Amino acid sequence: MSEIFEPPVIRASDRSGGDDSPDKIPDVLPILPLSDLVVFPYMVAPLLVASERSIRLIDEVVAGDRLLGLVLQTDPDLDQPRPDQLHDFGCVGRVLKMLRFPDDTIRVLVQGISRCKVVKVVEDPKTPFLKAKIKIVEEKKKAGITMEALLRSASNLFQEILSLTPSLPEELKIASINTQDPGRLADLIAANLDLSLDQKLEILRDPLDQSRLKAVTTHMARELKVLQLGSEIQEKVQTAFSKSQREYFLREQMKAIQEELGHGDERQVELLELRSQIEKAKMPDNAEKAAVTQLSRLAQIPPASAEYTVVRNYLDWLIAVPWSRWTGDVINLKKSIKILDEDHYGLTEVKDRILEFLAVLKLKLDEAQAKGQQQNVKAPILCFVGPPGVGKTSLGMSIARAMGKKFVRISLGGVRDEAEIRGHRRTYVGALPGRIIQALRQADSKNPVFMLDEIDKMGTDSRGDPASALLEVLDPQQNHNFSDHFLEVPFDLSQVMFICTANQLDPIPAPLRDRMEIIDIPGYTDQEKLQIALRYLIPRQLLAHGIQPDMVQFKEDAILRLIHGYTREAGVRGLERKIATACRRIARKTVEKGKRNVVISTRSLSRYLGQPPFKSERAERAGNPGIAIGLAWTPFGGDVLFIEATQMPGGRHLTLTGSLGDVMRESAQAALSYVRANAAKLKVDPAFFEKCDIHVHVPAGAIPKDGPSAGVTIAIALISLLTGRRIDPELAMTGEISLQGKVLPVGGIKEKVLAASRFGLKKVLLPRLNETSVLEIPEDVRKLVEIVLISDVAQAVQHALLPSGARRKNPKVQD
Repeated sequence: MSEIFEPPVIRASDRSGGDDSPDKIPDVLPILPLSDLVVFPYMVAPLLVASERSIRLIDEVVAGDRLLGLVLQTDPDLDQPRPDQLHDFGCVGRVLKMLRFPDDTIRVLVQGISRCKVVKVVEDPKTPFLKAKIKIVEEKKKAGITMEALLRSASNLFQEILSLTPSLPEELKIASINTQDPGRLADLIAANLDLSLDQKLEILRDPLDQSRLKAVTTHMARELKVLQLGSEIQEKVQTAFSKSQREYFLREQMKAIQEELGHGDERQVELLELRSQIEKAKMPDNAEKAAVTQLSRLAQIPPASAEYTVVRNYLDWLIAVPWSRWTGDVINLKKSIKILDEDHYGLTEVKDRILEFLAVLKLKLDEAQAKGQQQNVKAPILCFVGPPGVGKTSLGMSIARAMGKKFVRISLGGVRDEAEIRGHRRTYVGALPGRIIQALRQADSKNPVFMLDEIDKMGTDSRGDPASALLEVLDPQQNHNFSDHFLEVPFDLSQVMFICTANQLDPIPAPLRDRMEIIDIPGYTDQEKLQIALRYLIPRQLLAHGIQPDMVQFKEDAILRLIHGYTREAGVRGLERKIATACRRIARKTVEKGKRNVVISTRSLSRYLGQPPFKSERAERAGNPGIAIGLAWTPFGGDVLFIEATQMPGGRHLTLTGSLGDVMRESAQAALSYVRANAAKLKVDPAFFEKCDIHVHVPAGAIPKDGPSAGVTIAIALISLLTGRRIDPELAMTGEISLQGKVLPVGGIKEKVLAASRFGLKKVLLPRLNETSVLEIPEDVRKLVEIVLISDVAQAVQHALLPSGARRKNPKVQD
């Protein structure tokens, strides 16, 4: 296929005779298909040749007699048309010039020689391009007064058109004045007049010069009338034209053109366009019925009315919503695994759940295709729960990429108005659909991956409860018929894959929790953080700060020191900020002192980040009886807390400090009661509470603390205080206790053990009834932290209190 590569101002050529004579043209010529150009005899036109087949054709033509057939394609979009996709009439041409360009294309200048008819395509296996047997069509000339009058009339009309069309060059005017041959003048005018390809082809087919000249005269008369009308319109509005009236001028000009062409006024055109868009939107029947009804109302409302804007805005939204546009499901488990592993390290449980859904979807698609039915798989509704910085939001983007779907996200943090979800009713000024419909319009797909971020941070007030509005959105049995207050017609959300994120589950109403599949993302281990830093964070920050990767090397021990001493978090957001700080200082030194290689080691880390803000408190407290290390769960991951107990002269008074909640205070009361009831067994003076007061304090007093899981820790701290035996400084514990000394199960085991690992502890006491939760702990953490399962306080005393000269054992899980 070939096309023009500059505006098609095609000139007449005075060359005739010689090699261009029709009687010297071979019967079989190579055929060059043209996509958007009709070449006439004696015309010179530039062509762009891009396809490999056409380039071969030009090479052979230039090497030979330079003659070829120029034939118009029936479909301009075809790159390599078949013989039946070419018109049967064309023009014999001669290649005048050929230029090769660096983009592997060829520019050629061709000159038309004679009309020709394609008789038969000739098969030639030696050439990749088309050849055809042609028949030269001789032009039939007619002379006389009528022809002379027609010639003069056509020339005058063309001169007038040229005077009203500044885009056509002056040389055309000179060429037309000096062309006295009627046939050549007709061809010259047809080549440069604004005609369709079919009209030009009809003129090319006509061998009679008189009928050709009549045809172009008719076309010129119509074109001249249009140009004169445009000129008159321009003159009418030019008198009232000013900078502030530019918009008005354009409307009036369009209106005048439409009236002259019989297309009606501007408003009628607008209504027709809206009706066409409604048909193209392929809405459901009820939505289309509502759109047609509102369109009829719009036709009756004056444009100056406020109601007109309301109805027009409603129609625009109905048309823009993706009722029938979606992205096809790309189900390739191997590719999905690769994408998920590329974007996120670890998170095995989450990845497995996503791959399970993709496998189910694949089976459903295969079954539907086998039955010749349309698949209709309801997407799951997932909720990622975990501390900040563990990759919940970015995981949603990876899921969309793995499935080949579009991704949209809205943040629900601080949303208090139900209308944010369901939209406003159209009676309100400035009413809009809810954020669900707005996001779907933005995605332009009815089945994207839709992330509802921070769903636990919604609120309620007098304007409604957005969490209750989400009950319909996130219910697979109802969301196929979701009704937005603005649209007032149902929209099918069942194909949308909703993914919610939250830091904690407690603020989410129970009915809403029940509609979602909860997937916990507790946090990363030190080794996972190390790998994330090496694979993702460091390369990303080096790129962001303009540092070449080979200029900086982070040692693994330096990264671990960074994790332990400079950050204390479940995620990696703080870790990335510290890496960014180091990169900024490296960039400054590079600019000041020139390019040099930098190695970040444990020794040099403080030069870039200062002294570590977190230091271990175990060394300071190791020798003090009455100090125990407990484990706590927070919305931001697990954490460790010190529990201190001391005694003083007095009697029968227990003091609790440290911003403790009621449940934690009751746990301390239960722990004290157990110690008093079992004083003899624990080798404690039974009358200790008669002689002294007990004070239990949990540091970080500005932070509220509550929950029953510190019961066993408080009990061990009291026993350590009253017996004078120190507690293993590398040991932490968690568990609720009863008055009989039983250690009861608690929640957040995985997060708590990860916190102990981050804190550098070597041993953790857990309730035996939480034994199944131990399997959720990553294997590399279980190798670093010795996990001991206990049933009662007596076993906790045995493992926690240090006898004189005791030594540690190899880490393992003990019963």
